[in-house]
Amino acid sequence: MIGLKGTLNVIDNSGALLVECVNVLKNKVNNGWGSVGDEIVCVVKRARPISPGQQAISNVLKVRRGDVRRAVIVRTKKPVRRPDGRWVRFDDNAAVLLNNKRELLGTRIGGVVSADLRMKGWGKIVSLAPKRAARFLIPQLTHTR
Repeated sequence: MIGLKGTLNVIDNSGALLVECVNVLKNKVNNGWGSVGDEIVCVVKRARPISPGQQAISNVLKVRRGDVRRAVIVRTKKPVRRPDGRWVRFDDNAAVLLNNKRELLGTRIGGVVSADLRMKGWGKIVSLAPKRAARFLIPQLTHTR
């Protein structure tokens, strides 16, 4: 649950490192709280520094500190209940930055994202995220007679 003044890590390569939520868009059901898959308006609080050699290549870092951008929440610390009854929780709050056309600002995603994004129409984010290895252990049945 991300609300006003909530901070999120940015896990794409747009140049931002930390953002602060200032508004949750189109979410009248939950009284201004955003969850996984919701779109927010945020301010870039910390960004990667631009060295003098990189100023000629301006498309490497697309954002600066203080920029107001849109983003999609991809991970939350608050547990989210799935339809099959499982609860999913992450270690931090994370987001991916968007442009005004609702397209991804970065070209890579550097962390695990929630699989619930696919159901909410953000399949592009799920496809760019690294695939994680299945950690579910299936117990083997052993018969002893």
